[in-house]
Amino acid sequence: MAITLTAKRLITADTILQRPLVTIEGEQVITVSSGEISESPGPTHDFGEATLTAGLLDIHTHGAVGHDVMEGTAEALGTVSRFLASRGVTEYLATTVTASLDYTLRALNGIARHIEKGPGDREAAILGIHIEGPFLSHAKRGMHPEQFLIPPSPAVLDRLWNASSGHIKLMTIAPEIPGALETIARANELGIRSSIGHSNANTAETRKGLAAGAVSATHTYNAMRALDHRDPGILGIVLDRDDIYCDLICDGVHVAAEMVRLWFKAKGPELAILITDSLEATGMPDGTYKLGETTIHVEDGRCVTDTGVLAGSVLSLDEAVSKMRQFTGVELETAIRLASRNPARMLNMPDDLSTGSAANLNVYDAAGRRTQTVLRGRIV
Repeated sequence: MAITLTAKRLITADTILQRPLVTIEGEQVITVSSGEISESPGPTHDFGEATLTAGLLDIHTHGAVGHDVMEGTAEALGTVSRFLASRGVTEYLATTVTASLDYTLRALNGIARHIEKGPGDREAAILGIHIEGPFLSHAKRGMHPEQFLIPPSPAVLDRLWNASSGHIKLMTIAPEIPGALETIARANELGIRSSIGHSNANTAETRKGLAAGAVSATHTYNAMRALDHRDPGILGIVLDRDDIYCDLICDGVHVAAEMVRLWFKAKGPELAILITDSLEATGMPDGTYKLGETTIHVEDGRCVTDTGVLAGSVLSLDEAVSKMRQFTGVELETAIRLASRNPARMLNMPDDLSTGSAANLNVYDAAGRRTQTVLRGRIV
């Protein structure tokens, strides 16, 4: 039986509907319109003065609540997926980290099996895989183990692709490394989007990577060559270009509020993307955890390796939306689109609630706090 959801307003990809009527049957949206409840074709659920939004899409998360996606097991991936759904993330890319090739291939195979099985009850859906590594710069590797970095090549990418059963959607790569341009070109052939990151690329090398087909930059500012006024390098180029997406960890630890505002001024509401880069420590108390084969220590929201290198975060994407509003003063509709519409568009995937789309929504109260999630048609 179809049911219609209504509220004060609905934030869509490009507009705001007042008194929306979102009709759902099973797990899918049937129609989206606006009007009075009396116009609904069947039972309704009225959220009153709340705002409905699209579900959140995290394209860069390594894990949560004590599990790393590199484990590749149904238990680990199911636990992570349920946690993300509880934080308003309805879809995500399971993100790998640089590890031994055998370990990585096993992880990709395990994640692929989970994707093909489909999400379980109350689980965010894994849309695909983001490989962060092994094609990274030694100079800007961050916490990625140096011994497991591999020179990029179409042949190695094909091995990763085959192990993932074709589920890789995004690849972070340093364009200055020999073989990177050919690997980006191969990624394009496979339908993988390429993002420049963990890179020491200068201006010319960055331009070559973008010309080869890269469409985005990974965790802007972090693990990148610093901005120089004569050789702007990767940071200057990607912030200046009006056709390149840039994602950012908006937790107040990785990037200062002033630099968040500068990033947003440069990229605007169409090309800025919020991510978490969250680790298995997300949703857990301070302590010692793992990211792939690397030990991570967490204290007061800061994640570091044994050598003190900043690793990922313990941020959830709904928190990133809130911090984006706090740091920049943008309205809810803008912050939401940075965590839903923009990552979907970067991936060249459907970006809005429409006929046939998954019925994934979040509910925000009048104060802008997320209060509920509708996951594939069910309120959770």
